[in-house]
Amino acid sequence: MPKHNAIWRDLPPGEHRLTCPHCSRGKRDKTLGVTVGDAGDGVAHCFRCEYVETHQPERPGSGLQLKLQRHPAQQVRRVVAPQQQKHETLSDAGLALWKTTRAITPESPAGRYLLARRCKLPPAGSHLRELPAHRHPSGHVGPALVALLTDFETGDARSLHTTWLSEGGKKADVSPPRRLLAGHAKAGAVCRLWPDEYVSGGLGLAEGIETALSLAHGYEPVWAAIDAGNLSGLPVLLGIECLLIACDRDPAGEKAAQACAQRWADAGVKVKLTWQEVNDLNDLCAA
Repeated sequence: MPKHNAIWRDLPPGEHRLTCPHCSRGKRDKTLGVTVGDAGDGVAHCFRCEYVETHQPERPGSGLQLKLQRHPAQQVRRVVAPQQQKHETLSDAGLALWKTTRAITPESPAGRYLLARRCKLPPAGSHLRELPAHRHPSGHVGPALVALLTDFETGDARSLHTTWLSEGGKKADVSPPRRLLAGHAKAGAVCRLWPDEYVSGGLGLAEGIETALSLAHGYEPVWAAIDAGNLSGLPVLLGIECLLIACDRDPAGEKAAQACAQRWADAGVKVKLTWQEVNDLNDLCAA
């Protein structure tokens, strides 16, 4: 479904009601709620069909720049990618999108997907939720898992991580099926699959969401670091006496898990790592 860029361009910051491009019944049918942030980023959500669309404005100088550089034998053209400044905290549009999500149920596409992957469904208050209809950059509209990423130490909202699904409970046939919210930093952030109040003396950590939810069958609470780089750099949290890391059995995963484990062990925390033969715990559970 094409994006309505003219609408986004003309709307000032604030809350608006418009006709939905997905289920509109006429010009007076204002079922689309639109939130536009001060930077021009926005989210649109239909209150009838639950269509969701996000928007990131083009920043000055965001286009690719062509620079000519002289070569000893010939003149070559070099394409220089732009440097985009990232939001350090979740933007107004990201917060508005998160507010449209709902809890995962066993009967929903997200619930069916997780259960088929032999994952344990997270409890109430989890930072993993779902959208019944969310727009992929390719134009595909379908259900999605949405993870709120928060700062590991402070809990401040930082970004969103989305996985598109089919109605049947499988990953959607789109590329890429997973996507981080554009223009947002994720370093040092995790998805709190179990809320903070569940974390007393122990914590389970994994790279991926599905791996963490597989670990939860034997150990909870669990959080997901989203990728190896994030897991590698997570600082020690006060009050955690035991850390269990679900290690991915690939070079990057093993290096990240061992770096994290060493840091926490040096701080006096009891650390354990899973060491399954297959790549990760979710592969083992879903086999």
